[in-house]
Amino acid sequence: MGIMRQTVSFAGVDLSTYGVYISGSGVFDAPERVYDPITIPGRNGALLGIENRLENIELTYPAFVYANFRKAISDLKSFLLSHPGYQEITDTYYPEEYRMGYYAGGLAPEMTQRLEAGNFDLTFNCKPQRYLKAGRTVTTMTATGTLYNPTDFPARPLLRVYGSGTITFGGVTITVTGVSPYIDIDCELMDAYYQGESRNDKISLSANDFPALIPGLNTVTLSGVTSVEITPRWWRV
Repeated sequence: MGIMRQTVSFAGVDLSTYGVYISGSGVFDAPERVYDPITIPGRNGALLGIENRLENIELTYPAFVYANFRKAISDLKSFLLSHPGYQEITDTYYPEEYRMGYYAGGLAPEMTQRLEAGNFDLTFNCKPQRYLKAGRTVTTMTATGTLYNPTDFPARPLLRVYGSGTITFGGVTITVTGVSPYIDIDCELMDAYYQGESRNDKISLSANDFPALIPGLNTVTLSGVTSVEITPRWWRV
């Protein structure tokens, strides 16, 4: 039986298409939480002002090409640089998860003498979340119900709301008015829209922030709206 080679996909394309395989020494790193130390004259130590965010993380894969190295690297660079902005990244170490990251450029390959094989570091700048693919599953509610968040982190869902009324979860009520036939509310981007056009004037919030699905059991209370399609976006680090 041959040894299984690990692979990574970027923007929906498996990079083994370009003859590129990886090892996983960088995939287990965790992002940093942002702290704001506050010193008070005459008091020992510092108070910690904790911001509710995590820093982006550099995800580096030690990568290898076993044949046709010169062509593989040329084609790979063209592909990576032709997809700017955040793209979906998956690898065979975490097959049930994905990251959102971008390739900022820069490869420093080390080649064999005949240019047939070589290795290099493949680095992406990623959002701190490792999203669960299970978090893409849409739950449709036509009445008050529950959703269970299986992670340790609050998740900001995408909502598709049909009709006018209120949706309450995570201690926040979203009021939707004058909607036909539906409105999309992205709690992560803090934006409401319909087919790409802004509809932020159609919603109001009972708090200063969009709601999140807390770890564990969440009650989602509906009043007036016809139905809500919830894409939860579960994630971990």
